[in-house]
Amino acid sequence: MSRLSAHAVRHSAVIALTAVGALLLVLGLEYRPELPFIEGAVRGPAVAAVSPSSAAATDPQQISVFDQPRPLPEIIFADGDGRALSVAGFRQRVILLNVWATWCVPCRKEMPTLDRLQARLGGDDFIVIPLSIDRGGAAAVKRFYQEIGIKKLGIYVDSSSHASHGLGVPGVPTTLLIDREGREVARKLGEAEWDGSAMVSLIQQTIDAEPTNARGQTQ
Repeated sequence: MSRLSAHAVRHSAVIALTAVGALLLVLGLEYRPELPFIEGAVRGPAVAAVSPSSAAATDPQQISVFDQPRPLPEIIFADGDGRALSVAGFRQRVILLNVWATWCVPCRKEMPTLDRLQARLGGDDFIVIPLSIDRGGAAAVKRFYQEIGIKKLGIYVDSSSHASHGLGVPGVPTTLLIDREGREVARKLGEAEWDGSAMVSLIQQTIDAEPTNARGQTQ
């Protein structure tokens, strides 16, 4: 490749990355190199990256609800004590899986609403899993919780970002609503008021829903 061609390729790459950053900013997401933008479907039995409507991306009270629940890949992350966990380990509970980081300003704004949601609905039927991608691990999350007064949320970390990549997460915060059978039923890009009436109603409907079999029939 000639020097001129190499320069043109590098210039095009810079323009592309700048455009991605601008798009994520419009969506209310934060882009960081440790969580690269994922385009299209990821490898294996994973879910494709979701492209919600512009209203769902920019309105804090809008969330993309799927016509049919979507299967999720098996992902592994850790709790605050370093023990390996997976979504499958929480089967039979509805999960609100929030991918976030301590350096993310929108995450900081919505985290107290997740804490209040866990206090309100958390139990045998429902759990909030705030999955941090901080490279500082559980220690960084613990400091953050103490700083802003988080009381009810557990500590869950994905320092390698492998789980986040497998879920097709384009940036933080991104939140997945997962039913009792481990399937994604809704996704929100950007921050939200998770203890607001609209979100609580959607989550409660998911909790109350009858389980279905592989053909979508109520059991």
